[in-house]
Amino acid sequence: MAATISFHAGDAGTIANLAGSGLGFFGSSFGQSVEVGAYQATTYITNGTGSTQGNVCENTQYIHENSGTQSDAGEINLLYIPNRLATLNVRFTNDIAVKTQNVKLRIFDRSNINNEASGVVTKVAELVHPENNQAVISNSSDSTWSTPEGSGTIMTLTASPGTSGQRPNGPETSETRHDWFTVVSASPSSIGAKTLYGLYVELEYL
Repeated sequence: MAATISFHAGDAGTIANLAGSGLGFFGSSFGQSVEVGAYQATTYITNGTGSTQGNVCENTQYIHENSGTQSDAGEINLLYIPNRLATLNVRFTNDIAVKTQNVKLRIFDRSNINNEASGVVTKVAELVHPENNQAVISNSSDSTWSTPEGSGTIMTLTASPGTSGQRPNGPETSETRHDWFTVVSASPSSIGAKTLYGLYVELEYL
């Protein structure tokens, strides 16, 4: 198998490959708009125009620089959110075991990775929390949200997380699969649907 980056999301029991689709951020339910300046209350897998309803995803709504609101936990500090409650799992696979480094995440306008998305502000935080227990604090997850914007702010993800983010040998972990887990929250800065809006990940492997 050639080296591949794929994107996965869903609820805790359903993981769906996002190839050919994407995430849609909505109000209280699918298709409901989000007020300008507010952040989404629900997240779904959908198509590029947000018109086809797919699986409901784990949702974390930005509340504060250090926390977000989840439907089953209320407001929670980022350091307590386990990987299983991530909005998005970025997955790299290769036919032989490798290490990964210089992993970069951008939010862009789906035209040029150096351009920021049009009409929307996106908050992203990486989770490094393989424990299932939300009462356990992680010393490796992001303690604050980032705001990736084209080439202006590029987010760096953990090197060599390994399968399911377990990272048994730290940055020297060499495996055929590496998983990154993120929470993603979006806020429109103007009215109307936001379709000039995408997420881009690049990395080196060796």
